[in-house]
Amino acid sequence: KPDEEMPENCKDFFSSFYTVDDNKKEETRIPSVEKRPSWELKLEPAGEKPLTLQEIYRNCVESIVSLESYVEGEPGYYWGTGIILSEDGLILTNAHVVEGCDSAEITLHDGTEYEAKLVGADNTSDIAVLKIDARGLVPAAFGESDELRVGDEVAALGNPLGEEFLATLTDGIVSAIDRGVSVDGHSMNLIQTNTAINEGNSGGALLNMYGQVIGVTNMKMMSSYSSIEGIGFAIPSSTVRAVVNALIKEGEVRGRPAIGVTVGAIPEEAAEHYELPEGLYVSAVTEGTDAWEKGIREGDIITDVNGKPARTTNDILSVRDTLQVGDTITFTIWREGESSDVEVVVGDINDIY
Repeated sequence: KPDEEMPENCKDFFSSFYTVDDNKKEETRIPSVEKRPSWELKLEPAGEKPLTLQEIYRNCVESIVSLESYVEGEPGYYWGTGIILSEDGLILTNAHVVEGCDSAEITLHDGTEYEAKLVGADNTSDIAVLKIDARGLVPAAFGESDELRVGDEVAALGNPLGEEFLATLTDGIVSAIDRGVSVDGHSMNLIQTNTAINEGNSGGALLNMYGQVIGVTNMKMMSSYSSIEGIGFAIPSSTVRAVVNALIKEGEVRGRPAIGVTVGAIPEEAAEHYELPEGLYVSAVTEGTDAWEKGIREGDIITDVNGKPARTTNDILSVRDTLQVGDTITFTIWREGESSDVEVVVGDINDIY
């Protein structure tokens, strides 16, 4: 956009640029169900021969469900998609689809409806597992997201926008791998795709050409200041597997390091217009964390992490993921033309979010 169309304050620009979903981080109040320590989600090797899109749809559509979640006392409902995990009714979806809700209903491909109970939800990874009292369901096959390469063909299967668009199949390619983005205040490494996804696709399947789920679609990029098309994201199956197995066994995910700082890349036009250095824009800091106590705030720019340039979210995540709770990480912070180093103690993600 021309300079005169950009807001005067860079914070106003970034608050729109990184908007994905305006979901409050509330506890899911759906009645819970007993955990199943013996059950495990496994990833399977790809088949020998790729399938056509028609074959993928035919093989996978019965493993996709629609989901309605409700907040007691509020009109209407939240709409989303789910993926069948087991023959006896384990259902995978996004945590933001059921967050803050009191009840949920699952509708199978044949129209049969079930009340769902909660196995567990993890806002950090945006993964939730539900359970319905059913038998004879068709579980989806899950493949290895680590085998993906940029340019691989993929397809999305879900329920965009509402009941009138049930079981919609779209296709595209893998546009990027390990793309660092911010989702509801959490930094995640996601699969980027140009496959068309929309509201309601949340919790649906991103499939490889062997009909395997290699990602769970959870968001698309939007902006009020520029036109953005064909930038959607999915949670890699490698992440899904680890989180699902933890939720089914324990109901939560423990022991993950977190910093409490949400960052995003700085678009070239914004860097030029606002005269910003290369680095990552801080869009949010969780109050009560050591990062907050040390003075890091929204609008700061992280230029280095542990003395190395920080240009993508993965530059921070790759360092964080080598640390344990209680370890320290050092950020070089740029603010209003001045730089300083800030040492931050890593916390437990369950205490931060």
